[in-house]
Amino acid sequence: MDLEKLKSVIESILFISGEPVKISRIVKITGASQSEVENAVMDLQGEYAEKRGLVIIKKEDEIQMATSPENAQIIDQLVKSEIQENLSRAALEVLSIIAYRGPITRMEVEAIRGVNCSFTIRSLMMRGLLERVDNPKDNRGYLYKISFEFLKKMGIDGVEKLPDFETLSKDGRIDSIIGTENPADMENIKTDNQ
Repeated sequence: MDLEKLKSVIESILFISGEPVKISRIVKITGASQSEVENAVMDLQGEYAEKRGLVIIKKEDEIQMATSPENAQIIDQLVKSEIQENLSRAALEVLSIIAYRGPITRMEVEAIRGVNCSFTIRSLMMRGLLERVDNPKDNRGYLYKISFEFLKKMGIDGVEKLPDFETLSKDGRIDSIIGTENPADMENIKTDNQ
């Protein structure tokens, strides 16, 4: 893979992930060598350092796309206003998905919604409505679940007290979207739809 294509792929990976990505993971995904990926990252860091709104930061074996420090004050205002305002429709959708299906990965939330949810999840975490926990099935990722603060604000003592929790938390149609379907559940859906 030539350098320009590799840089383009790395940018896409960093944009979509919204979280730090190990260089070794990029090597595995792209099929490029460790040195090719590191050279591409250095080139990108140089390009982004030239008065751009984004930067690529590197810490040990991980890299992440972030906003430029020069824009910190403006970004801080955006984040504060997002936290202080009412929840947007997107935030309500993400919160509902996590409340009924959590703990769940960000990728699964995005599969259900069909759009990138990094900023929305981050905003909900900053509001204290979500928690991030280690994913026991994938030590590179996290699971998201609702927090005690969410339960307090809803005035309930457990997620099972949410309206239609039993039905919505086990809906096989959602399982088929996120790829966790139980074959018995899928058979029931086929039977129900016939």
